[in-house]
Amino acid sequence: QVQLVESGGELVQAGGSLRLSCAASGLTFSSYVMGWFRQAPGKEREFVSYISRSGGSTYYADSVKGRFTISRDNAKNTVSLQMNSLKPEDTAVYYCAASKYYRGSDSHQYDYWGQGTQVTVSS
Repeated sequence: QVQLVESGGELVQAGGSLRLSCAASGLTFSSYVMGWFRQAPGKEREFVSYISRSGGSTYYADSVKGRFTISRDNAKNTVSLQMNSLKPEDTAVYYCAASKYYRGSDSHQYDYWGQGTQVTVSS
């Protein structure tokens, strides 16, 4: 079955950096758009970024543009999120997601989800 496993979340000070990774299995990875979403306590899940099947196209939420970079390695079935200049408001559980046919920010259109990894940014 399809599995998405995130890693890399931890406690970091404001201004610091983290790199999240998501390892995919059970699917033809290069056929899927990959996205990152996050959910803070008491808030709805929100879009962070997505990357096209080839990796040639990326899109970011305004709140992370210029600070986060999404990338993928189709040979290794992984997608990563490099997060720089972290802010306390970036604190959330971060999820990777896969979509076979949709490319966008609507979480409901994604087919598969990981279990999430906690990112905590202290001030």
